[in-house]
Amino acid sequence: MECSCKSKRVVEIKVEADLGADPLWCNKCGINLDLDHFMISNELKEKLINWMNQYGEWIDWSTDTLIPTAKEMEDRHNTEGENLTKLLAKELAPEVKVEFSPATIVMVYRQNT
Repeated sequence: MECSCKSKRVVEIKVEADLGADPLWCNKCGINLDLDHFMISNELKEKLINWMNQYGEWIDWSTDTLIPTAKEMEDRHNTEGENLTKLLAKELAPEVKVEFSPATIVMVYRQNT
């Protein structure tokens, strides 16, 4: 898999959910990476996609506010993300280092209100 780094080779991946993007990012240059470009199991790929699609379910987008159980939902999302990161690290080891970046949107919303 290529990225925008000088070496053009992904050696460090950050797992981080975001709206409308695959959850893998080059941890060096920050470019979003396509899940289909990695040799990982279909089962893990499906789990990562499902996890990614759940990102932000704790926000009422029509009012741009947190729903009452936002913190608990984000915590569960982060726990699942950590577990998926460990599975991804096993499948990509030892060629690629993988780390998890948890969602912190609840904290951001609470600071801005």
